[in-house]
Amino acid sequence: MKTKVVVTGMGLVSPLGNSVSEYAENLKAGKSGVGKITAFDTTDFDVTIAAEVRDFDPSRWIDKKDARKMARFTQFAAAAAAQALEDAGLLGAADEDGRRRINCDPEKTGIVFGNGIGGFEIVSESFKKLFDAGPRRMLPLTIPLMIPNEAAANVAMIFGLQGPAYTQVTACTSGTDALGQALDLIRSGRCDAAVAGGTEACIVPFGVGGFQMLKALSTKRCDAPETASRPFDADRDGFVLGEGAGVLVLETEERAKKRGAKILAEFAGYGVTCDAYHITSPEPSGESGGRAIKNALADAGLKPEDIQYYNAHGTSTEINDPTETRMIKSAFGDHAGKLKVSSTKSMTGHCIAGSGGLEAIACILAIREGFFPPTINLENPDPACDLDYVPNKAQYGKINAAASGSLGFGGHNGVVVFKKYS
Repeated sequence: MKTKVVVTGMGLVSPLGNSVSEYAENLKAGKSGVGKITAFDTTDFDVTIAAEVRDFDPSRWIDKKDARKMARFTQFAAAAAAQALEDAGLLGAADEDGRRRINCDPEKTGIVFGNGIGGFEIVSESFKKLFDAGPRRMLPLTIPLMIPNEAAANVAMIFGLQGPAYTQVTACTSGTDALGQALDLIRSGRCDAAVAGGTEACIVPFGVGGFQMLKALSTKRCDAPETASRPFDADRDGFVLGEGAGVLVLETEERAKKRGAKILAEFAGYGVTCDAYHITSPEPSGESGGRAIKNALADAGLKPEDIQYYNAHGTSTEINDPTETRMIKSAFGDHAGKLKVSSTKSMTGHCIAGSGGLEAIACILAIREGFFPPTINLENPDPACDLDYVPNKAQYGKINAAASGSLGFGGHNGVVVFKKYS
């Protein structure tokens, strides 16, 4: 019998707010987090919009000295982890160094973060200094600031987590796969608890320029940024780059009950496949992605009809949205037409590895608060995308189980399933 794993804490930094409560209210309101890029001068760019994290001050959650030694994606991860651990009731009083350590066995508490790109702003700045003035002018901490594992490593150091500290790098699926890997760590008995999720911060010239050259980003609605991310709409023209982090605290049910924890949901299942098809495009039939959904449902011990809500990858790109529709139909069969499906990327933009954590939290909020987040800007539905995408306004109803899927460059497919806890 599989060990039951539950969610006891949530934390996030996002384009829709820097707390779970603010994020929930903005999801229900169908608010767009997309706007003009403020992080750098976009004069030479075709793309001038993004879903930025606003009003972010890392010192609200972590020591200023620690924050100065972190890239932005690591600051996001640390802030979200602090919120999640606080929510879970696992943070003790501050020690003599001002650090708040966890109130549990640190050697049996792991951390798994998904990150696709690392410290892009550090890479950009250091390359500029290298080319302009030579290697002696580069940032001394260039390497430890830029590498993707530094989010997990820094969070481990801040909170004294001494179990496994992993970084999952599977492009846009990284955050979802990190959650799945944490689930497996707890089920295997290697950990009693884990801090897991995804984080990303690549709204910098190098990141936007790279995706722009790939012709992946929306360019048609830079004068009306709130309308640019429009998954499943016939007039979509690319995704909007976002940033942020979403983090969960996971524990065995036994451990959570023993300490009297507030249990938010059961983390019931995880499924993963690889298309083995193309470096950027999903496999056209949707069969491989559909198999990831089927694997997640089987892992959760659920039938397709047991799921009421599916949070789609839903990037607003020409290829993804009809392919994902076929994927959902492949997995859910006749139930696909009765399923509520939405893309919260219509509001948050595509936060790359951060998406998996943020969208998992959206599923848990949907279960707990009984609402289906909308797909905003769905004004002219694509005939090839013919499911119920909860257009434009949130809907309300009972949700016993929800799933979230992520698809990544290289053909990575990951799906997680959450259930109402009872």
